[in-house]
Amino acid sequence: MPAWTARDIPDQSGRRAVVTGANSGIGYVTARELARRGAHVVLACRSEDRGVRAVDRLRADVPDADVEFGRLDLADLASVRQFADAYADDRLDLLINNAGVMALPYRRTADGFETQFGVNHLGHFALTGLLMPRLLETPGARVVSVSSFAHALANIDIGDLNSERRYRRWIAYGRSKTANLLFIHELARRLAAIGSEVVAAAAHPGYASTNLQGAGPRMEGRKAVERVMELGNRIVAQPAEGGALPTLYVATAPRVRPDWFTGPALGVRGAPTKSWRAKWTLNDVAGERLWAASEDLTGVTYEALKS
Repeated sequence: MPAWTARDIPDQSGRRAVVTGANSGIGYVTARELARRGAHVVLACRSEDRGVRAVDRLRADVPDADVEFGRLDLADLASVRQFADAYADDRLDLLINNAGVMALPYRRTADGFETQFGVNHLGHFALTGLLMPRLLETPGARVVSVSSFAHALANIDIGDLNSERRYRRWIAYGRSKTANLLFIHELARRLAAIGSEVVAAAAHPGYASTNLQGAGPRMEGRKAVERVMELGNRIVAQPAEGGALPTLYVATAPRVRPDWFTGPALGVRGAPTKSWRAKWTLNDVAGERLWAASEDLTGVTYEALKS
């Protein structure tokens, strides 16, 4: 059977999509390819300047693209609520939780959360909950969270979700990516419990050449580490176009099942296929406890999923 590529994306005409972190990297490619197939796409980005430039670039790449910019700062729950309140469509077919940060020095979000946990998990948890009524009202809707193979670095520590006892940047990153998978696992379970056909699934890009790897070293002025990351991007990583394929597959391919985790066939690169995941990302008790903690921390309670 031929490998799945972006050419296999079904027609998306009439569908509405939100892609977070869509100004660059795999988020941009995801938004571009959905727009190329006819979807109306909101590029949800923190920086208005970079977001508007991405919209202009996308329209140059796909002249008939139906796209718009929406300001969304996942490190600020007030911004998340403003974005959700401003979303004007009655339907939402695809919510792509793509934005993320990686291995940053210790920082806190506007709401006091450790930044990797706050942006990668809590911001998307809140966004998905606030947009859930529209997803539930849209036949064939899907929620896709972009995790990472680096989730294997660490399980969550439910007693120290904000890494207050000890901060190790790569462990914190791994925990935030585990949180992405536990969120999808628990969301899929809750959707099934109310008989919803909304599909919640996850993807990872393998090793894709994006701006993500160099952000942490750049913030600290660690030029040698930044150069190593850039070298890895040139020699080992696949282009963002390849890294976006698992996300696009989970978002659009027929017969995708709830709680699937899809990544490149060769781990770091290759066509999309079902991916290995750590057993702790399938733990129902952990998923329930993380969900409860996330509701408490964000104030977003997913009333639409309560029977």
